[in-house]
Amino acid sequence: MGRFEAGDLDRVQLVYTRFISAGRQEVVCRATPAARGGGRGPDAPADEHSNEPSADYEFEPNPETILETLLPRYTESRIYAALLNAAASEHAARQRAMKAATDNAEDLITTYRRRMNRARQDSITTEIMEIVGGAEALSQGEADHDDALAAEYYDKTA
Repeated sequence: MGRFEAGDLDRVQLVYTRFISAGRQEVVCRATPAARGGGRGPDAPADEHSNEPSADYEFEPNPETILETLLPRYTESRIYAALLNAAASEHAARQRAMKAATDNAEDLITTYRRRMNRARQDSITTEIMEIVGGAEALSQGEADHDDALAAEYYDKTA
């Protein structure tokens, strides 16, 4: 404000993220309400060809004093509102990012749980197949042994 009042700056623009909703924010660029060299002052004559109504007003105190008092307060309130909007927008963006991260983590957990269940099921199936194969080999071996004994007995009796 001091540099603007001293005349070092002609115009100041405020750039911030305006909070619209939790899912939507937009970047806004707004100029301060007063800019040097532009617009009419309170003592400028009215444009004769303008369709705007004009009226004479009496100000107490004078317009310069009112402007000097209100403009800094108005500017401060605009900056404060911009900071609040930016903070709300940041919190909404963080909330959306955390929700996306949580959803992604849940998807990964589901995927890995399915992979682990398939691997466990494959190992159980392999073990069952080995047991069944071993039992089949044992029963086949016993049947061959019984056939050999029967053949040997038959040969001795014949």
